[in-house]
Amino acid sequence: MDINNIKYSILNEINDPILLRKLSEKQLKLFSQELRNFLLDSVSNSSGHFASGLGVIELTIALHYVYNTPIDYLIWDVGHQAYPHKIITGRKD
Repeated sequence: MDINNIKYSILNEINDPILLRKLSEKQLKLFSQELRNFLLDSVSNSSGHFASGLGVIELTIALHYVYNTPIDYLIWDVGHQAYPHKIITGRKD
């Protein structure tokens, strides 16, 4: 059994904002923690900036939850803020 399947049980299932919008409020809280841990794990294995991404995790989840993305567009100030967005939209790998 792969530890990442357990560690990121919700995150591994979300690769599209439509799936994100099906989560309950409790699952959204767990998802935000998994997303935060995934970013920390990923950046610790590569060089990259993560503070901007960590700072917008809940905001990114809320925007995708409320708006009809990808029909509604999201524009990020800097690319580092887009890390959570990229993960939610199927570009985790």
